[in-house]
Amino acid sequence: MQYSFTLPADYDMAIVRQRIADKGHLLDHFDGLMLKTYLHAQRGSSSDENLYAPFYVWRDSAAMQRFLGSEGFANLTRAFGWPSIRVWPVWDVYLSPEARHARFATRDIQPIAPYSPLESLRDEQRVLLQRDIERGAVAAVSAFEPTSWTRVSFRLWDGTLPAHATGQRYDVGHVSQP
Repeated sequence: MQYSFTLPADYDMAIVRQRIADKGHLLDHFDGLMLKTYLHAQRGSSSDENLYAPFYVWRDSAAMQRFLGSEGFANLTRAFGWPSIRVWPVWDVYLSPEARHARFATRDIQPIAPYSPLESLRDEQRVLLQRDIERGAVAAVSAFEPTSWTRVSFRLWDGTLPAHATGQRYDVGHVSQP
């Protein structure tokens, strides 16, 4: 699951970084949360826009619903607005304990061509996920969304972003990983 807030070009991103520093730990032990990455991107350095875009991996939809009904989510919407939330059924996920130390993230969303053999696509994505783990990813998620027919590859990196990394790049402010 991910939502993203596009902030004004002149927005002081130090406000987002401070919010993450102050509140990031609040979900460290949320029941049913496997991973939350507090992501941000600054216009000009890693992105075309200023973004605050947390990415989550949930154990099940009931846990996600508990979070979306929580006071914490209500506070977020009061601060940033009512987001559109992307939800992808997960094909594969790898979450190492080192994910807590991630410094960067990449998220790549690509279309799925009509009539694509989904099992073959999943197998291809599994190979790419394993390749990225071997190249240093400390967390990796492959998933798809059957309404818009897209696939997502999400990776966390604890060192320098590899040259082959594609898609949106983010800085990681905090990782909640119970």
